[in-house]
Amino acid sequence: MADTLLSIKDVSNVYTSRVHGLFGERKRKPVLNKINLEMKAGEIFGLTGKSGCGKTTLAQCILGLIDYEGEILVCGQKPQGQVQMVFQEPGASLNPTKKIGWLMEEPLVIHRTGTAEERRSRIDKMLLRVGLDPSYKTRRVHELSGGQKQRVCIARALILQPRLLIADEAISSLDVSAGAQILNLFRKLNKNSNLGILFISHNKDAVEYLCGRIAVMENGWII
Repeated sequence: MADTLLSIKDVSNVYTSRVHGLFGERKRKPVLNKINLEMKAGEIFGLTGKSGCGKTTLAQCILGLIDYEGEILVCGQKPQGQVQMVFQEPGASLNPTKKIGWLMEEPLVIHRTGTAEERRSRIDKMLLRVGLDPSYKTRRVHELSGGQKQRVCIARALILQPRLLIADEAISSLDVSAGAQILNLFRKLNKNSNLGILFISHNKDAVEYLCGRIAVMENGWII
């Protein structure tokens, strides 16, 4: 369908481990079992379930970080470069030795996007989109609150203009006030730019507040 953003068909994943040391017998444990899911363009879709049910594994499959069986398409194509992710611990995904401007510019430099002046302009606009003044470019990670760090992570994820943003437990490390502000930021980004967001959380209240449709996972299945 033309308005389909994310299509997941019969996706399965198996974790393989060795029992009794390096040369022991291999043990295979199913993590995902024939997952089928579809997101529409411009939708905020919720994926919830208890810890260990397979939510993050599915996100890693969408990003192409781990192998899987089945088919995952974004806008009808393999999701290379069209998906970015915001993680649970914002501080852990930001290099503490670099300034925020450098961290924001790094993806643009890697992908050889624009001139130096064009990159600076895009960074300023993106910081404003997530509710931060462009002067934050000169700050370092330790100078920011948890909510501000997560805003930087969101801005950095969106700087390459992905079609789909995956937010994996993006508010679980924040206090209630900062978490609510991030949820409202996701709503604003979705409304203003038609950004598709896959919101993954075990927080049922947050999922119900933010998302139009919700899927529940249990032991690797959509139930």
